[in-house]
Amino acid sequence: MFKLTINDVKAKKSYKKEVESDIFMNKKIGEKVSGDEFGFKGYEFTITGGSDKQGFPMRSDVPGIGRKRPLVVSGVGVKNKVKGMKQRKTMHGNTVDENVSQVNLKVEKYGKDTLPKLLGLEKEPEKTEEAPKTEEKPVEEVKEEPKPEEKKVEEKPKEE
Repeated sequence: MFKLTINDVKAKKSYKKEVESDIFMNKKIGEKVSGDEFGFKGYEFTITGGSDKQGFPMRSDVPGIGRKRPLVVSGVGVKNKVKGMKQRKTMHGNTVDENVSQVNLKVEKYGKDTLPKLLGLEKEPEKTEEAPKTEEKPVEEVKEEPKPEEKKVEEKPKEE
């Protein structure tokens, strides 16, 4: 089972869906996948990344499956405080295997239906009977009368 994060470039939104299909097995980052195989008729997606069950990110320049510890300077999974500093980081390879829990996808080709409709997020408008409209009465303006000024009480100094 994979958690899919689908990025819709046109709408600038991301959607999530869980899929039981094994069509992503042994696919690499950058490969194209047909949406027909997991419920998105007419769509085509590109795998842009993902993460494994423990949260380690997939990286396109780390070959193979499983975790590796490459020496990296910048890119996915790296936050350098000093410019040019090399770090050895644990990352998942660029190939999807059984340890990957999330796969990130980008829409390359759009189908007939919209993504929210395919995911069941778009609600169809409910048909309701409209009540007869009543005429609105104009609101009368209320004039405020000025408030009488309050009497000022002077304080007397205390005598000891």
